[in-house]
Amino acid sequence: MASASSLFLASPISTAPGIRTPSSPCPARPSLRPRRPSLAVAAALQAAHQPAVAAAPKPPALPFRVGHGFDLHRLEPGLPLIIGGVSIPHDRGCDAHSDGDVLLHCVVDAILGALGLPDIGQIFPDTDPRWKGAESCVFMREAVKLMHQAGYELGNLDATLILQKPKISPFKETIRSNLCELLGADPSVVNLKAKTHEKVDSLGENRSIAAHTVVLLMRK
Repeated sequence: MASASSLFLASPISTAPGIRTPSSPCPARPSLRPRRPSLAVAAALQAAHQPAVAAAPKPPALPFRVGHGFDLHRLEPGLPLIIGGVSIPHDRGCDAHSDGDVLLHCVVDAILGALGLPDIGQIFPDTDPRWKGAESCVFMREAVKLMHQAGYELGNLDATLILQKPKISPFKETIRSNLCELLGADPSVVNLKAKTHEKVDSLGENRSIAAHTVVLLMRK
């Protein structure tokens, strides 16, 4: 297991044979102009990570690790709805400090949880102006880098979106492809499901959106 001080070296993500290497920091969003994280953002990420990771207990080098992520955002009129890095046409979007991507936030938390690290809210707090409006793919890239530097690779990922509207089926494969690109993973190990909440509570009344993710990380 890599030490906490070595987790933030600015080195490329190492990948096992058969695992795809992500080609860009943020895959392009349909209907949105992609942005590449600047050197200033990369430096801010390192500065934000180091205290939280250094304080985390050092987990044993297990042959595999399991993580679960959950996220929920309130939906408000007039805001963009971004799911898995894809812009979804809808009259409401997530009220959040960053771009409010409920799926990517959930996946990041699952990876961090599997590694025994603090959650996304501790590492990228919504009180920090550096993350105001930030694209969530930036957080994803950092989580994947931590995973590889800790000596693990993705075994498989299973994610479930929960929302009443809009229908996700027309965008499902685009979202899944984007997830694979961000994770550097083969599509065969990334699964995405979407369910309504049967018009029950804030999810069913189209006032919020939620996601659950489970990941299995395998020792390289």
